[in-house]
Amino acid sequence: MLAIITMAFFMMRAAPGGPFDGERKLPPATEAAVAAKFGFDKPLHEQYLNYVGGVLTGDFGPSYKTLGKSVNDLIADGLPLSLSIGILAMVLGITVGTFLGVFAGLRQNTAADYSVMGIAMAGISIPTFVTGPILILIFALGAGIFAVGGLGTYPNIGMSWHNMTLPVITLALPQIAIISRLMRASIIETMRSNHIRTARSKGLSERQVIARHALPAALLPLISYAGPAMARVMTGSVVIEKIFGLPGLGSYFVDGALNRDYTLVMGAIIVYAGFIVILNLIADILYAMLDPKVKYD
Repeated sequence: MLAIITMAFFMMRAAPGGPFDGERKLPPATEAAVAAKFGFDKPLHEQYLNYVGGVLTGDFGPSYKTLGKSVNDLIADGLPLSLSIGILAMVLGITVGTFLGVFAGLRQNTAADYSVMGIAMAGISIPTFVTGPILILIFALGAGIFAVGGLGTYPNIGMSWHNMTLPVITLALPQIAIISRLMRASIIETMRSNHIRTARSKGLSERQVIARHALPAALLPLISYAGPAMARVMTGSVVIEKIFGLPGLGSYFVDGALNRDYTLVMGAIIVYAGFIVILNLIADILYAMLDPKVKYD
């Protein structure tokens, strides 16, 4: 985390422009006053140490572009929406992807297998910034079932199925495709293993063999994938939030980068990096708990 904070801090400061640059240059006295207020008049290494000291106490600093709000306030506003989209998309991706992957794997080299894998390849190949507008055209502008974007209008502002369904589906489609391919390969390999032959030799039905012995073993690669995937889904919501006009952390991150709002960008990076570290750790722990062959010293 310290390495990420350090690299992001100095890369942001090395980028051209600044948070207070505009079409008209500020008078020297005003520019000096602004620099003194936000600490830009201090050496860069001192600015870095002050920032890290604030982060260690949970203070991400003020937003340079959103007057009257700190970065903590903006993260508190945008993170719940980003988390909601990410978690719902991941649950949908795991559920549908696992079902399709197991369905295809148990019917290897049949028309059903080829159909599922063909759809999965299309889902992997088409980026979300293409599928998102297509879904808007079909289901929002065409059928009028879902909202085009945003969180509604006053007084009916909030997260509902009407405005959340299309973003969640758009974000989940690549995960469904990837997980279905992963589960297909895993279930095929598992069904050929020795412990499955042993289970069949004991007289268990095929359904019992699959449910009690094949699926738990086949799910291990999915657990390894799910932790980093959840972090990718969180960061992938940046594009989705801009397409659907949702005020999540991803939108704040993009706006902060365009406006050179250093502290806002840094805050978003720290949150995303923290999720990646924590989710990877959880995936490693779960893998070790579910697979007795895995030992961590």
